[in-house]
Amino acid sequence: MKQKVALALLLLSFCTRTALFAQAKTGIHLLQTHQVSGDEGWDYLLADHAQNKLYISHGLQVNIINETTGDSIGIISNTPGVHGIAIVPALKKGYTSNGKSGECTVFDLHTNAVLRKIKVGDNPDAIFYDDFSKKLFVFNGHSLNVSIIDPLKDQVIATIALGGKPETGVSDGKGKIYVNIEDKNEVVCVDASNLKVIKRFKLTGGEEPSGLAIDRLTSRLFVGCSNKVLIVLDAITGKQITTLPIGEGSDGVVFDPQLKFVYSANGEGTLTVIKEFNANKFQVLENVKTKKGARTIALDEINHHVFLPTADLKAGEGKKAACIPGTFKVLTFGK
Repeated sequence: MKQKVALALLLLSFCTRTALFAQAKTGIHLLQTHQVSGDEGWDYLLADHAQNKLYISHGLQVNIINETTGDSIGIISNTPGVHGIAIVPALKKGYTSNGKSGECTVFDLHTNAVLRKIKVGDNPDAIFYDDFSKKLFVFNGHSLNVSIIDPLKDQVIATIALGGKPETGVSDGKGKIYVNIEDKNEVVCVDASNLKVIKRFKLTGGEEPSGLAIDRLTSRLFVGCSNKVLIVLDAITGKQITTLPIGEGSDGVVFDPQLKFVYSANGEGTLTVIKEFNANKFQVLENVKTKKGARTIALDEINHHVFLPTADLKAGEGKKAACIPGTFKVLTFGK
């Protein structure tokens, strides 16, 4: 009888562990693949749910496609070395950061017509619109600073030295801007009101931070690093909460505030999904297979889809493998 009870308990324990493991799977999978014209390289992309549009940086231009169908909507041309896209819906304007020309292109959100260009720093990379200060922040990779643009005037109103090469920036929505400093292994905090650097957080165990996201509710920063770790920081104190394993080649991190999922897009061809259970508890749930080269990511917070651009790559050409012409695409993942 004791042997039967022991066996039953063993089976129950096994079934429980199996069920918990099954629950840990997210159900996230490839929903759609949208082919996009052009054979240039790519970097950031932006999802605009209100207009059902995806803006995709693509070498010398920005491709705009329908988020659902993948149909081409338009092109913002003459954006050499474009990295990022930001939009200001209230002003019906969009902005691109053009790395090769050191400019931001301003365009009409409805007609896609180019309105003007704004000179910023050397090699502008990431760009975003801060809903608190109502300003645009453009992070210049070679001049090691950030240009702040007033979208009402379309003028640079300030330039802040960052002391290193900036990558992705985010806002806490309450007056603080955070940006990864790739060559210093740190996160810098800028006060959006007085436009000064006020804090520097050194990363322990994290190298070449690139992707960055924030949970505004819990004041947690999610820092994707090149040495296959994601560091969770307290945005107020800079304390490292935990370090989690991610895939190789991460260049984009986003956070879904409703699902409480942190996503890391890894160039090796995986999407690491991390669950935030509370402000101090995080767990890797799954590494979803994507496609090699899919290293950047955009999130639609309404339908909870994530988008990853990539192309088929030629084999045997190293880290900077060339793209096979006619294969550029955007992958849509979700439940």
